[in-house]
Amino acid sequence: MVENHYDTFDLLAFGAHPDDIEVGCGGLIAKLRKRDYKIGLVVLTQGEMGTGGTAELRRQEVLEGAEIMGATLVAHLDMGDCKLEDNYESRLVAAKYIRRHRPRIILAPWHSGGHGKRASHPDHIACGRIVMNGVNYATLIKLPLDEPPHSIGALLHYFLPPEVSPTFIVDISNEFDTWIKALSAHRTQFLNPEKNKDYLWSLESMARGYGGQIGVNYGQAYAIGEPLRLEDPFCLVGTCNRFPEAFFARKGFEEE
Repeated sequence: MVENHYDTFDLLAFGAHPDDIEVGCGGLIAKLRKRDYKIGLVVLTQGEMGTGGTAELRRQEVLEGAEIMGATLVAHLDMGDCKLEDNYESRLVAAKYIRRHRPRIILAPWHSGGHGKRASHPDHIACGRIVMNGVNYATLIKLPLDEPPHSIGALLHYFLPPEVSPTFIVDISNEFDTWIKALSAHRTQFLNPEKNKDYLWSLESMARGYGGQIGVNYGQAYAIGEPLRLEDPFCLVGTCNRFPEAFFARKGFEEE
């Protein structure tokens, strides 16, 4: 798999570190690929500060995880593990990929929380803010970007802190095995004998908890930070033809 520089995608998933997308939305991506949606990934750092592995090993793990999920890798960047900042330059980076690949839906980490706990890595929060502001920048005509402006349909957030209730939960029961396989591709993080925590068990337990809220075995949860225009209420009960097209209408933005 090679980085894709110009194709358009139905959905673009952003993550701060090499395993973030798999953790937060690997099951959803596998589910949407079954429905023939085209998924691209943007990983902002090399994960060089992770307890296990090196930047080179984690780069290979990104490629393997993407292939297992069925995603096309768009970009694996080097913006500095533990150094991500929501600033003008980083927003331009996000806006560039949004304009270039023109997704209808974007996935990114939740943009606040933490209180110093490891549950909310500063890079996760920074990534969420970078993407949130990059979505806005992607619509502005006068920014110094080559690609034409683009308005997305919806920005969905994963890595929800306990105080944030999900807007919706996706049933990933049929994709559970694929999700675990994609997570396991990140061997330096989740299958590392030097670590004394069973991360896969923890993630499975979280998925069981979300699944229980909607009456299924496993689920992944997402939040939306603003009201969305709904075209077909039957999508709420699973009877619309195509999830992103019918559920999320494309929002219009005024040009500046």
